[in-house]
Amino acid sequence: MNTAKERLWNSDYCKVMTANFSLFFAFYLLTPLLPLYLSENFGATKDIIGMMLSGYTLTALVSRPLSGYLVDTLPRKKVLMWCFFFFFILFAGYLTASTLLLFTIVRTLHGAPFGSVTVANSTAAIDVLPSSRRNEGIGYFGLSNNIAMAIAPTIGILVYKYTNNFQLLFWLALITALFGMIVDGTLKYETAYGKKLNGVSKQSRKIIQGHHNMSDRFFLTGGWLLAVNMVFFGFCFGILSNYLAIYGKEVMGVTGGTATYFALLSVGLIVSRLQGTKALREGKLTLNAIEGTILSSVGYVLFVACPNQLGYYGSALFIGLGNGHIWPAFQNMIISIASHNRRGTANSTILVSWDVGMGVGVLAGGFISERLGYPIAFWTAAAAQICGTILFFFATKDFYLSRRLE
Repeated sequence: MNTAKERLWNSDYCKVMTANFSLFFAFYLLTPLLPLYLSENFGATKDIIGMMLSGYTLTALVSRPLSGYLVDTLPRKKVLMWCFFFFFILFAGYLTASTLLLFTIVRTLHGAPFGSVTVANSTAAIDVLPSSRRNEGIGYFGLSNNIAMAIAPTIGILVYKYTNNFQLLFWLALITALFGMIVDGTLKYETAYGKKLNGVSKQSRKIIQGHHNMSDRFFLTGGWLLAVNMVFFGFCFGILSNYLAIYGKEVMGVTGGTATYFALLSVGLIVSRLQGTKALREGKLTLNAIEGTILSSVGYVLFVACPNQLGYYGSALFIGLGNGHIWPAFQNMIISIASHNRRGTANSTILVSWDVGMGVGVLAGGFISERLGYPIAFWTAAAAQICGTILFFFATKDFYLSRRLE
């Protein structure tokens, strides 16, 4: 088929992109301010705040494998809409939670629909893309996350600065999530997908789904090495993102630079996704991944080897550029080795791998920095990134090439 005739920016794809932006905007609008809210309104200490907010991550991690399975076995649009509904409605819980315990319960529960809707929505994006433009489309799709991450925290901080009103922020997040849910509700992709999978008898569909053992229902075992490789990259970012602010203040004397760091990181992510679309369109997934892993390795080494503002902010651009190549490449690779009725599981597998790496990185970073200092913790992150790069170059690349489906 002539790829020029296949339209990338079809209406359903634009809708899924818009809904994804709304989803992540609502999430990042509150993220940097919740510790302040818990401290000011409930008098929560730092350790209590850390434990409270970690529950969100835990439930998101647990929900993703299940949501991948549900997306692959039930009507996808229905799964998407239910996940989005619970993600939206739980923002109302923040408005009504009057005690620290109630807020903790709401926040912890909220992680499950967030983890689920990210899997369901990204799978919807894959479904509505023409197959010849899928690699490129997935690369663009991630821009909606990156742009939301770049602007939502700044908007949230400005709203709070000028209004000093957390309730207004909760309402803004609630309304934004509602808008995303409404946009996803107008999708018509279920019919198109049905022609691919549901155009067979119910008995045949059960046979297709029955070919997978219990473990493979929740994890794409055929992509296990890609998942392991992604754990390395999540581990690095877990250390960096959680200990960046305190390292910058205590070791480098950079105060108030965290927002600038993540803004530069987002710029790197956006630029690399735009720059990498040509390689993705041509199917050069391994080239994109290699470029990304090398750029990120340079960024992590620069961060700890050059303890000055040039190294500090320069590393943000390199890591952003690297991760902007790594993510679409790895997501496309794991989807390329999965059949179309396993896309949800493939998506959840790569997301869970990143989450596991992040979680281990947070724990390891705290343990190492407490005993050996922050520089050693960040050297550990750099070493893990380099190990992940070597693993991809010498093993994962060939693993993928030998398993991809034409």
